[in-house]
Amino acid sequence: MSNNPVAESLKKVLASSYILSLKTQNYHWNVKGPYFKQLHDLFGEQYNELNTAIDDIAERIRALGINAPANLSTYQSLSEIKDGKEDQDSVSMVKDLANDQKKIVDDLNIAIEVAQKAGDESTADLAIGRITAHEKNRWMLESSI
Repeated sequence: MSNNPVAESLKKVLASSYILSLKTQNYHWNVKGPYFKQLHDLFGEQYNELNTAIDDIAERIRALGINAPANLSTYQSLSEIKDGKEDQDSVSMVKDLANDQKKIVDDLNIAIEVAQKAGDESTADLAIGRITAHEKNRWMLESSI
């Protein structure tokens, strides 16, 4: 753990984003049912967008002079998001992902507060942009149920 609260808040966002990306890819591969094509495409779009965001978040942590965590055990210890179950029905997958989008928004709101308190508007701006993306993703998911 570093003595940089901004980096620490971003580490949690990074961990949650990575686990959500992996879960979304899992569901992309394993979704079944009458809405397969639409959900397969939606999940694919979302995990691709998350992968770009993961790199941006990790690079921001590095710009703050802290090493970005890069292993699953650390991510699992930092995140409230849990692995997905590839054998669940498509509606459960969608609900699971929508709930996780909300969890990341909560983490990002904390990151904004910490960054603004530290006068770090670059990190706050990154977090605000991520909130916009996650809120849109959640809306798209919830509208698919």
